[in-house]
Amino acid sequence: VQLQASGGGLVQAGDSLRLSCAASGQISPGYIMGWFRQAPGKEREFVARILWSLGGTWYADFVTGRFTVSRDNAKNTVYLQMNSLKSEDTAVYYCAATNAWRENYDDPQSYESWGQGTLVTVSS
Repeated sequence: VQLQASGGGLVQAGDSLRLSCAASGQISPGYIMGWFRQAPGKEREFVARILWSLGGTWYADFVTGRFTVSRDNAKNTVYLQMNSLKSEDTAVYYCAATNAWRENYDDPQSYESWGQGTLVTVSS
């Protein structure tokens, strides 16, 4: 599956932004779609993920209550709605996909397919 992320930009602290990840190819029910981010000088970290079929969601502690991951099966698209953005949310955001069983879906290495990343800059 190929992924195309979009929606990043420059916003002020407290603003909202919605990222999109369009997937091409066959998305089977077992796919897990993840969002990760990487700030300058830091490792890529888990943000949120969603189970394609049933819509179950998981979040990193630092975004719970502020970010929401969702999907539109008809459009083969996953979204990350980001509210109450903070300067520390500044990073390149990546979407990723896997249909394999893994022990840890918070680990970026568990995902085979990646989008190109979209930059989110939050000014304080």
